Amino acid sequence: MELQKINGHSRDDGFDALDGLAENEEFLPHKTTIKKKELHFTDFEGKTSFGMSIFNLSNAIMGSGILGLAFAMSNTGIVLFIILLVSIAILSAYSIHLLLRSAGIVGIRAYEQLGNHAFGNPGKVLAACIITVHNIGAMSSYLFIVKSELPLVIQAFLGKHANTGEWFMNGNYLIIIVSAVIIFPLALMKRLGYLGYTSGFSLSCMVFFLISVIYKKFNIPCPFPEYLYENTTSSHLHISTMNSTDCGAKAFTINSQTAYTVPILAFAFVCHPEVLPIYTELRNATKKRMQTVANISILAMFVMYLLTALFGYLTFYSGVESELLHTYVRVDPLDVLILCVRLAVLVAVILTVPVVLFPIRRAVLQILFYEKPFHWARHIGIAFALVFLVNVLVIFVPSMKDIFGLIGATSAPSLIFILPGIFYIRIVPEEQEPLKSRPKIQAACFTLLGFIFMVMSLSFIIFDWVTGQPIKGGH
Repeated sequence: MELQKINGHSRDDGFDALDGLAENEEFLPHKTTIKKKELHFTDFEGKTSFGMSIFNLSNAIMGSGILGLAFAMSNTGIVLFIILLVSIAILSAYSIHLLLRSAGIVGIRAYEQLGNHAFGNPGKVLAACIITVHNIGAMSSYLFIVKSELPLVIQAFLGKHANTGEWFMNGNYLIIIVSAVIIFPLALMKRLGYLGYTSGFSLSCMVFFLISVIYKKFNIPCPFPEYLYENTTSSHLHISTMNSTDCGAKAFTINSQTAYTVPILAFAFVCHPEVLPIYTELRNATKKRMQTVANISILAMFVMYLLTALFGYLTFYSGVESELLHTYVRVDPLDVLILCVRLAVLVAVILTVPVVLFPIRRAVLQILFYEKPFHWARHIGIAFALVFLVNVLVIFVPSMKDIFGLIGATSAPSLIFILPGIFYIRIVPEEQEPLKSRPKIQAACFTLLGFIFMVMSLSFIIFDWVTGQPIKGGH
């Protein structure tokens, strides 16, 4: 087990003493090298506590998709939504089990190196590229939220009904400031474990969001009155109320949007690029201990997802929008509590970006600088390049929705279902588990499920492009 811990540390995490290890030597259990590696390991043993690891992994799981779950429930019904959410949570825990099992067999804690061991250099490059593309898409989507929402929050706090054009209401300026002041400094942390405190604060913001959703359930009547002001620069709106027939919860619902919610829920627990880096830095790391971290994180997010969706849906029923906070704005756009909630969600999203950046930098280092020792200039340079790239995308490419959808439809199933299943089948020796053994058949079925999800998601996107009908309630 000590040997596995040593080999799990990568150069990009600052484990300078491992610089001399060649890539192929990581799999050779020579007793003559164990003592030397143990000394190296004790020098750079994982120092992140159990609780901080849970915070980091939970923060990695939690995405902006939580704002669309109430809408998803309105298109599935309460019972069907719970069945789907439970199923996806179990599948995600199983997927992490496959990753940890594969990592334990070969003594590696880098997603890219699992790909290298399973399929050689092409597997390593493929895994690194999928992680990079997926996480850049995630970072961009988070900053798009900041770009669109932060000006509106500032506008509402100032009591204005329209954007008056000041620089501090310009989303492009705001994301540059947020990136320079908050995201980039946090991205310079040498180890992911140091972000445990910001991850804990981010989760606290989302708990505040959840408590507010539950509180508002008992303070907003149904049908709810829409507070829509007139004399805006864009349109003239009028006051209306929801029809009382909409105020009824449904156990099962099938409509045109139901099929779209399946991929949305399937990707609700994406955290796989962060699992192995967190495992590397976990104090007293064992497979069982890391699996417990994953299970607790998934359970915590499951509870948060379920309560948010349930109380959001029971507040507005069929009137809920694909972005839950926008529905509250229809009731009262200047509600102080909802303004604080929107600000808290923005803070949570901003603090998630550095956590998502770490696996990208790790992937870049694994591909381009694997034989190089840790160096601060390289560490800082990659972080700056990634933050700069994402800022450029968010500022100059206004219609990235289709591209993000395409990325999510291919990378998310690969990270959750396909790669963990294939790695498990290829890495676990047939002497331990024959190809026709139950665990490997389960892994093969799991991989097949990933391809089904990928085909479903791509089909929905193509249907969206062809018909021009948007897919609502996105991730």
